Parts: sequence; C-alpha cells; structure tokens
Amino acid sequence: MDIARAPRPKRRRYLLIGGGLALLLLMTYGLRSLEPRAPSVNMATQYTDTVSRGPMVREVRAPGTLVPERMVIISAVTAGRIEALPLRPGAEVEASTVIARLTNPDVDLQLLDAQRQLGTAQATLITLRSSLAQQRLQQEGAIRQMETEFNAADREMRMFAALEDKNLAAPNEVASARDRAQSLAKQLEYQREQLQVLARSVDAQIAQAEQQVEQMARIVTFNQERKASMNVQAGEPGVLQELPLELGQWVVPGQRLGRVAQPGRLKAELRVPESQSKDIAVGQKATIDTRNGVVEGRVIRIDPIAVTGTVLVEVALEGQLPAGARSDMSVDGTIEIERLPDVLYVGRPGYGQPEGTITLFKVEPDGKHAVRVQVQLGRASVSTIEVRNGLEVGDRVIISDMSDFADSERVRLQR
Repeated sequence: MDIARAPRPKRRRYLLIGGGLALLLLMTYGLRSLEPRAPSVNMATQYTDTVSRGPMVREVRAPGTLVPERMVIISAVTAGRIEALPLRPGAEVEASTVIARLTNPDVDLQLLDAQRQLGTAQATLITLRSSLAQQRLQQEGAIRQMETEFNAADREMRMFAALEDKNLAAPNEVASARDRAQSLAKQLEYQREQLQVLARSVDAQIAQAEQQVEQMARIVTFNQERKASMNVQAGEPGVLQELPLELGQWVVPGQRLGRVAQPGRLKAELRVPESQSKDIAVGQKATIDTRNGVVEGRVIRIDPIAVTGTVLVEVALEGQLPAGARSDMSVDGTIEIERLPDVLYVGRPGYGQPEGTITLFKVEPDGKHAVRVQVQLGRASVSTIEVRNGLEVGDRVIISDMSDFADSERVRLQR
C-alpha cells in the first residue's frame, strides 16, 4: 500500500539556490580579475638591439653612379642625314677625330651662293675704287686748269693796274681785268672745296663697299664652318661614351649626337632622399662603395633643386679607383654628417622619424616578455638613432615593425 511522504521544507531549497548564485558570482569575479593572456611574438623574425652610450657617427647613405669629372656633349651644328659612323662607343678619340659624317645639299648650295655674292661684292669694290679714282683725277685736272686761268687773269689785272697808275689804261679795262681775276679766284676756291667733298665721299663709299665685302666674307666663312661641321669631330681627347645614331637618320641643329669623357677622372653622383639632405654640407667626408672596393671622397656640390624626392650630391673621389671602375657604374655612397662624442643610442627602428616620439617594446629582465614604452628620439644616422628619453643603458628593445601589436601593452616572446 502507498505511504504518504511529508513535504520538504521550502527554506532548504532557497538556501541551495542562494549558495549556487553566490558560487557563480565568485567564479565570475575571479575570471574577470585574471589578466588576459599576452599575445606571443616569434623572436626568430624580430630584430632587437641594446641601448648603449658612447660616440655615434651620423651618416647618410644613398645610391648613385660614377660619372666623368669632365664630359663634353657633341651637338649637331646643322641639319643633315647620317652618311657614315666610323666609330662606335668605347673608342678612344682625339679632338679632331671624326665620329660621324653628315650630308645636306642645301648647305652646299648656301655656301656656293655666299661665295658668289662675295665675288660680286669684291668686283663692285674694285669698280667703285676705279671710278672714284678717275673722278678725283678729273677734279684735280680741272683745278689745275682753273689755277692756270686764274694766274693769267691775275697777271693781267696787275698789268692794267700798273698802266692805270701811268694813265695808259682806261678805267673800264682795269675794272674788267679785276672782275675776271676775282671771278676765277672764286671758281678756283669752289673747285678745291669740290675736291675735298669728293675726297670725303670717296673714303665713305670705299669704306661702305669694304664693309659689304667683309660681311659677305663672314657669311662665306660661316657657311664653310657649317659644311665642315658636317664632319662631326670629338672636340676633346677622351673616350667616346655614347653615339645614339643610325645610318640614314636625319638630325637637326642642337640635337645631341654623342658624348666624350675623360675616363681617368671620375666622380660620384648620389641621389640622397630629400628628408635626409638637410644636414649635408660641402666638404663633408664620404665613402663610395663600388662593390669592388671602397674609395674615400668629399662632397663638392649639392644641387639646390630636388627631383622626384631626391637631391643630387656630387662627391669628388680622393683615393685610387679600384680596377674595373668606369662611367655609369652603380655605387653606394655614405656621407659622414657629424660625430657625436657621448650620446645614448640604439639601432634605428624600422618606423618613426628623428626628433619624434614612438613606442617600442622593451624586453623584460626575464627575457620572456616585452612591455610597451614611450621613447623620445633625437638625431639619426643610417643604422643608429639617438635616444633622449624613455630608455636606459643596457635596455634591450625590439626595433622591428610591431604595428600588428598596436593594441597590446605586453607581449610574450617565443624562441
């Protein structure tokens, strides 16, 4: 038969529920008070460096090329068609060596026309001189004839004057002789003035004709030089660096035909990033790595204009060039900006700018974790940078890019 059970008291059930809720709250609080697990970093792919104190050399590194110290660009003087190319780049040349021959019939015609005009001007000058000389002789003859007539009239006037004193000549005859002598005197003076005017005119006309001949002679010389320039010469001893021409090609005045350089003297042209060029100055020491040896040098010029984000810096080479060094060879240059005698420095991080503030992960003493720190940077070099605040001597920091852990204050280091 069934036995009736007594009901359980409700108070015990409430106690069990309350204990469960309290246990759940304690567990939740404990889990929330635990620190989150730090993300891990594979140290095999990271670069670290230790903060040091001592001298630091500030340097700027840039790529560049070797170029001749003296280089001559050969340009076309006149238009023409390439008829012959007796040499190719790399050949040694003298100043008078012909590197290309051009042809242009128009240049020949212009020379012939200028020579014809010069001949005409010379003939005109000869004719003018002869004509003016003849006019001068005629004027001088007229003066001599006039002088003869004047002298005869003068003697006749004096004779009638003497006869008049003796009352042997009529006054009318005396006056007539005097008037004739005075008239011939004025005509003689006029003829002499005419001769002076003619003499001045002769000099001016001959000078003008001679100037015309001289101008035509210069035109002939110019056209002769144009024709001679069609045998293109090197212009300077050296090595023919380039000759970008083809047979049959038509060139125009001013077009670049070639380049001649002296191979014995080279300099380096470095392309320095614009952001790193502000501290470069003329006279600073530099080293040029030709990949076959290192040559000492010195900065001699800084281009005032930046091109595509870089500044051209010229370096004169002071040491002996290694074997095989030649024009247009790619090199790497390092320019020494200054020497800092005693500074706190570390390897240059892969991010951040000089004179700025960045965050780095500093390795903790246990070597198993790294914590984020704020670091104030100073002056920079190629591979090192000055530390002004945030780190101490002996601190080891990760200098690789840690942007993937920007939200983490602490990381675990895995070996």
